[in-house]
Amino acid sequence: MGTLDDIDRALFDRVARARLPGLHTTLPRLSRAANHGVLWQATAAGLAAFGGRTGRRAALRGIGALAVASAVANVAGKHLTRRPRPRLEQVPLARRLVRQPFTTSFPSGHSASAAAFAVGVALESPLLGAVVAPVAGAVAASRVYVGAHYPGDVLAGVALGAGAAALTLRWWPRRVPATVPAAPARVAVPALPGGAGLCVVVNPGSGGGDGTDGPGSSAEELRALLPEADIRLFEPDDDLALLLASAADDAAGRGGALGVCGGDGTVNLAASVAAARGLPLAVFPGGTLNHFALDLGIGSLAATAGAVEGGHACAVDLGLAADDARQRVFVNTFSLGVYPELVRLREKLEGRLGKWPALAVSVVRVLATAEPVEVEVSGVPRRLWLLFAGNGAYDPPGFAPTNRTGLADGLLDVRTVDGSSPFARTRLAGAFLSGTLGSSRVYRAARLSALEVTSLGTARRISVDGESVPARGSLRLAKSRAGLTVYRPADPEPV
Repeated sequence: MGTLDDIDRALFDRVARARLPGLHTTLPRLSRAANHGVLWQATAAGLAAFGGRTGRRAALRGIGALAVASAVANVAGKHLTRRPRPRLEQVPLARRLVRQPFTTSFPSGHSASAAAFAVGVALESPLLGAVVAPVAGAVAASRVYVGAHYPGDVLAGVALGAGAAALTLRWWPRRVPATVPAAPARVAVPALPGGAGLCVVVNPGSGGGDGTDGPGSSAEELRALLPEADIRLFEPDDDLALLLASAADDAAGRGGALGVCGGDGTVNLAASVAAARGLPLAVFPGGTLNHFALDLGIGSLAATAGAVEGGHACAVDLGLAADDARQRVFVNTFSLGVYPELVRLREKLEGRLGKWPALAVSVVRVLATAEPVEVEVSGVPRRLWLLFAGNGAYDPPGFAPTNRTGLADGLLDVRTVDGSSPFARTRLAGAFLSGTLGSSRVYRAARLSALEVTSLGTARRISVDGESVPARGSLRLAKSRAGLTVYRPADPEPV
């Protein structure tokens, strides 16, 4: 070990004596720019703003990996090793940091953050990763150049950061690119040239979908794509359900179709309205995630517009959740237990932390105070942290299902997390944070056509397509086979 330390110090001395023309001022500035992750936060903001869906995913994974790497390096690593910082006698004064770090030296937190962000971005987009990597490498090198770390500190930080980025795949699997969703049964629908007969409700508050640069940009793009369509913008004082119902009634009178541009919550409401009236639905992705549209192979407004004009559509299943008060449909997912509260807290935090770090923090917070719900499933008392049902088979297994390759299989993807075993709370938190929930003994999964929750017991709320709503009495989960007709491109986009 002494030999490695001697080599490390000798390498530091060589760098201290080195002169790098053109980088003499650049590397110190770059090192300072990376303080507190500011450089990477600004880069993530740029990727999210201008990189489309891939850029947003890359930014979220990069920031999430950075948060993990920074915590491990600065909270755990430095306190365990307590290696002193290098002596600065041989480092030129002009290269030294104005404010010298007061923490211990091993590992390099700047290098860990830089590597975590760069590898996290590369996991989503090798091209974007190739752009970020040289900057990350320069930040790591700068820490030796300015005298803040030994080379070994930097190498350890880079390894730690890369590992943290790889670990994110356990919680938030990478979406497999170039996958064409399976084709549900094609059905006959009216072709609507120019959008004639189509009534579209645009919800600009759903999030930043592709092409959304302002409140009315999606509406303007739709008017350009489908000049004959009736485009209606949802305003803050409007009732979205009433606006969709009015649009559906007008579309039915014209022999046309209902259209919706918004996120999955808005799409859920539009699907309920369209299914009740037997109308075909045109889904224009206008939200932040657009799970339903992407699982159909619809990645842009233009893709749906082409399907509308060409009269291309398919029939997909709808999930049904009927309690003692009413029946609700879901196009994506249903859940009860801690998940509705977890979703609420995650949405509150993800603007600052990124999606999966916010999910991790939310799991810890919710499990610290929440209790499993006591319900009866098919007459059998159960104590559950979570009951999840997907409209169709989801991948991957575990706590964070992300995508489907088909929406017409007639089955519910049912997953439960048991809360009755010894140390259930600790085991659940540990399984989630280690990414091993899919193989944990508290986790169960099955593909079912229906499920009876004969008593909701202590469960007071359920989550339907991400919207938390009250529920009471008993509950029946089922499928409406081919219950919704949706316009879909003849050649779905790989997503």
